[in-house]
Amino acid sequence: MGFTDTLAAYFGFEEHNTDLRTEVVAGITTFLAMSYIVVVNPSIMTQVTADGEVVKPGVALAGYSHDQTVQMLAVVTLLASAIAMLVMAFYANRPFGLAPGLGLNAFFAFTVVGTLGVPWETALAAVVVEGVVFILLTAVGAREYVINLFPEPVKFAVGTGIGLFLAIIGLQAMGVVADDPATLLTLGNLAQNPVAVLALVGLFFTLALYARGVTGSIIVGILATSAAGAVLTLAGVVSPGVLIGEFVQRGGIAASELPQAQYDIGPLVGAFLRGFADVEAFSFALIVFTFFFVDFFDTAGTLVGVGQAGGFLDDDGDLPDADRPLMADAVGTTVGGMLGTSTVTTYVESATGVEEGGRTGMVALVVAVLFLLSLAVVPLAAAIPQYASHIALVVVAILMLSNVTAIDWDDLTHAIPAGLTILVMPFTYSIAYGIAAGIIAYPVVKTAVGDYDEVRIGQWLLALAFLVYFFVRTSGILQTAV
Repeated sequence: MGFTDTLAAYFGFEEHNTDLRTEVVAGITTFLAMSYIVVVNPSIMTQVTADGEVVKPGVALAGYSHDQTVQMLAVVTLLASAIAMLVMAFYANRPFGLAPGLGLNAFFAFTVVGTLGVPWETALAAVVVEGVVFILLTAVGAREYVINLFPEPVKFAVGTGIGLFLAIIGLQAMGVVADDPATLLTLGNLAQNPVAVLALVGLFFTLALYARGVTGSIIVGILATSAAGAVLTLAGVVSPGVLIGEFVQRGGIAASELPQAQYDIGPLVGAFLRGFADVEAFSFALIVFTFFFVDFFDTAGTLVGVGQAGGFLDDDGDLPDADRPLMADAVGTTVGGMLGTSTVTTYVESATGVEEGGRTGMVALVVAVLFLLSLAVVPLAAAIPQYASHIALVVVAILMLSNVTAIDWDDLTHAIPAGLTILVMPFTYSIAYGIAAGIIAYPVVKTAVGDYDEVRIGQWLLALAFLVYFFVRTSGILQTAV
């Protein structure tokens, strides 16, 4: 039996109606869609100072410069992601990518370290504790049980909600959508922004390829857009750094100031152990609680939403053997915290590979290998600019909108929680908040129409838990407890 046949047998290509070429293409697609995190995560996690004053909270290492810290965190990001995806590949056999989560790293730096004044080592300790709790809950099947408590309309709405969430992320990175103080979001100044113009051309090129059924169309679109940016820069159409290096600038690193790659991550590894010293139990527990809720339901929502797009869900809308991909997430979080980064979670960008036909853990293996190979080009691991890689998110967002047809819109006890899930998710920039809105609404509307006997005790408890979470998250109790 050859190497290809061994892979086919191990991952079950025939059973999942796929082949090695399709899985590799899907893995490359997912990697390209996720690659931005290797620059963005270190940028968010690292402390920035100016004139001796902290202007952005985060990780600061005595004796090391900002650039060296950024690169150490880039290495840690790659390692933690690769380890989690190897577990996903060989244990879970699912095509999901994992990496430190956007939003969770911001909560780590800006809220825990910045607003609460908690040392970054203690924040890492909270991440490790959260990961250990996840492992224990997953081992006994509790996480899968909780996910299976999701009301049916919420399960079917998650895919569409994630689609809208991806669309906002992608359009912002492309420069098509911009911030506005009056309306929150507005159309960007497209004609004045070469990034937006090129990204839009790349988007329509990619959509045209996809509509024609071209295999690997998303990859082709991303690479073509990146190449076009390089050509326009070299031809002098735009100034250097506008299209080439835009990904670097978004990561907070000046392309002209990149130092030699820093691979020694010793100062970060094990730093969480120092975080347990002089811990105030109540505030520490609240921080762990918040990390737990956001990560748990971001992961749950991603698994259900991407699982729906890939046809992985059963007739009840559940993901079979969900404990396995959940364990990969839990291991990634624990290892990531030990290495020195924030919570590792399953990525919604996994949908890009699934849409390319990826169906097995071979996709995760390809992504893991590409992340490890990216160590050779630290800190340029995310060499695909965001305006190009995020084209994939918009393409997938359009495709995921079709999931809305699975919802029974004629039944208001389904339409209300499903609608809230879809609306709250993109408008709060959180998968977890969208799921929470739907879960809280479901027992309320069911009881209101007299169908309270259709609501399980666990669903009431889940809704109550979310109410407690929202109180903790928004009441200021975290600030007063520290």
